[in-house]
Amino acid sequence: MTPTDQVSRKRSIVSFVHRGGRMTVGQDRAWQRSWPHLGKQVPELPQGPLDTDSWFGRAAPLLLEIGSGMGETTSLLAQAEPGTNYLAIDVYQPGLAQLILRAEAMGLTNLRMLRGDAVVLLGAHIAPGSLSAVRLFFPDPWPKKKHHKRRLVQPDFVALLASRLAPGGTVHMATDWAEYADQMLEVLSGQPLLRNRFDGWAPRPDWRPVTKFESRAREEGRISRDLIFERVND
Repeated sequence: MTPTDQVSRKRSIVSFVHRGGRMTVGQDRAWQRSWPHLGKQVPELPQGPLDTDSWFGRAAPLLLEIGSGMGETTSLLAQAEPGTNYLAIDVYQPGLAQLILRAEAMGLTNLRMLRGDAVVLLGAHIAPGSLSAVRLFFPDPWPKKKHHKRRLVQPDFVALLASRLAPGGTVHMATDWAEYADQMLEVLSGQPLLRNRFDGWAPRPDWRPVTKFESRAREEGRISRDLIFERVND
């Protein structure tokens, strides 16, 4: 059974939580103006791998960020890596519209967006071995024990994710929930296609902006932990 099949059998695990919220006038205008060029809806994608070279208008290393939120961190990271085709996925429409506004204000040309479930995207529309990196910063921790099964970072998901990385490609995760960090470390360490670049936790990279979740965690006395794993050769 392939990683895609394994994740598909467990569709109770998705990469997002449904959130309400209406767009502001400015966000709506940005959506109407630029979404047809900068964004795509995952359920509307044609069958097979996404042709990112054509979409970006160039061939370049492809990076996927899962959960772009309101886009402040994503826009800064894309700006810092102009040589990378930066692909961000989220389900929250106002957040993606805000990211469009940031991209326009910063003049970003290397950023594209997807709205939908990252599990579906990875399984059906990202070719094996095509990603240079995956970033998953501060996913929903589902802190109650009875909800841990809803967490995204599970063995089947990580197997799927690892299969989409090119050899040497990295997966970088961060969380401020200690118990979830331990689970991430255990799951990533148990995936044979990945190896830890560090002995346990990775040093917090200076280039990763402080997110609102991380700022809140600091105020509440929680420590954020980073994990960086690398895809090994088969």
